[in-house]
Amino acid sequence: MCLDIDDTLIDFTSAGKRALSLLIGRGDLWPLWERITDWHVARVVAGEIDYASMHHRRTQCFLAEIGVVLEAEDVARFERRRKEVLRSSWRLFDDVLPCLEWLRAADVLIAAVTNASGAHQRAKLADLGLTRFFDHVAIAGEVGAAKPDPVMFHAVCAVLDCDPSEAAHVGDKLHTDAVGARDAGLEGVWLDRTGGDAEVPEGVHVIGGLDELPQLLVSEFARIGVPAQR
Repeated sequence: MCLDIDDTLIDFTSAGKRALSLLIGRGDLWPLWERITDWHVARVVAGEIDYASMHHRRTQCFLAEIGVVLEAEDVARFERRRKEVLRSSWRLFDDVLPCLEWLRAADVLIAAVTNASGAHQRAKLADLGLTRFFDHVAIAGEVGAAKPDPVMFHAVCAVLDCDPSEAAHVGDKLHTDAVGARDAGLEGVWLDRTGGDAEVPEGVHVIGGLDELPQLLVSEFARIGVPAQR
C-alpha cells in the first residue's frame, strides 16, 4: 500500500496557509505559493538544484512576485520562520492512525510516496509518530522521478518486492496520485476529502476518507493479499 503524505495523512494545506498568512498578513496567496513551489520542485526532480537551494529560491521568487525584494539573509530568515510556524502547525487527519493500524495488523507493506523534500517529510512522519508504520519512504528528489511518472511508482514496488498490479496508491491529487498510479499499473485511489465534483477517470477508485480504505481493499483488491476483516 502506497500513501501520499501531504493532505492525505497530514493536513499540510491548512498548516501552510496559516504559516504564510501569519508572515505576510494576507490569506489569499496560497495558490501563487503552490504554483511557484511546483515549478521549483520540478527543478529538484530534474537534478538542476537541491532541496535546500529550492526552498530559498522558491521563497525569494514568491516574495518578488508580491513586490517584496529582500537580501539573501532576509529571505533565509523569512523561510526559517515560516518552517518554524509550519512545523508547529502540523496535524494528522482523524482517520489516519486507525487506517495505518489496520494496515499494519493486516500485514500489508506500507510505503509513503511524496514529491516533497525528504528531510521535511521524514521530520513530519517522526514528529507525528508515523515513522513506525512505514516500510519505505520514497522521495521524488532521491528517486529522480516524481508522481505521476510511472518510474516513481515502479521504484517503490521494486523496493517492496511486489508487482505494480499487487499494489495500490492513495493520494489527494486526482491526476498526480490516482491517475498516475493507475497508469503505472497500480490501483489508483483518489482521496477526495472535500467531496468535489471532478470527473473521475475510468479505473480510478474514490474514497472520502481513509476510514473507507480497509473496506475498499477487502472488497475490491483481493489480489493485493489483504485478508478479509473478521
